[in-house]
Amino acid sequence: MGLMSVLEWWMVYQPSILNFTWNPPHTPFSSPLFLSLSILTYLSLTLLLAHLPLPPFPPRLLKPITALHNLTLLLLSLLMALGSALTLLTHTPDLRSAICFPPATPPTGPLFFWAYIFYLSKILEFLDTLFIILSRSTRRLSFLHVYHHSTVLLMSYLWLQTSQSLFPIALLTNASVHLIMYSYYFLTALSFRPSWKRAVTDCQILQFLFSFAISGLMLHYHFSGSGCSGIWGWCFNALFNASLLALFLDFHLKSYANRRNTTTKRTLNKDS
Repeated sequence: MGLMSVLEWWMVYQPSILNFTWNPPHTPFSSPLFLSLSILTYLSLTLLLAHLPLPPFPPRLLKPITALHNLTLLLLSLLMALGSALTLLTHTPDLRSAICFPPATPPTGPLFFWAYIFYLSKILEFLDTLFIILSRSTRRLSFLHVYHHSTVLLMSYLWLQTSQSLFPIALLTNASVHLIMYSYYFLTALSFRPSWKRAVTDCQILQFLFSFAISGLMLHYHFSGSGCSGIWGWCFNALFNASLLALFLDFHLKSYANRRNTTTKRTLNKDS
């Protein structure tokens, strides 16, 4: 049995994955109450802890824990990218099937299993914020960070709840970008400073631009045929992505354009 066959068995055809069904409230952590309490708890604790005069957590203790957390999310992103890619290759006969689910598609099968893992991983990512607070790195605790972490959980819940078309492509691209991002964070936690920090933000921006481009094709399928499943979930997803794109572009401009201006001024002062 080849490597590809082994991967397909464990990531697509393993019975618990192949027969997965999203069925609130019987599926663990799937109730609307759990979702609401998770987001409210995250926002409340973030607000409270960010304003408490906590002493700095010793870096020699925080760095290994942060590195382990980033490594866990790195490996989880790799699994989700591989799992969703293999499922798309084996369960979608053409591009249209991956982009536009038929109306009233039931949330069953391996694609929805990986969407469920993605949803759970967004809860685990809440710890990102805790580690930022414990390190007292208040500059990193931005509105973009908190808004993204809290709202992406709702977005991934709607993927499952509405059997949203296009989510497999979004899952694959997002997991791939997070693989790059958590690789950078993992190396940083180990006291390495990769030179490709800007590439992380650039990849996130490209991800949003790609999502809008592929959404145009999904809308073509939706209005030219019998419709695509979960169109209202997609509407929320599109608005969320548009808001994130605006925030990431603003972050990119402030972080890198201003840095270039500062470097230029320093060079001119040296030459004067």
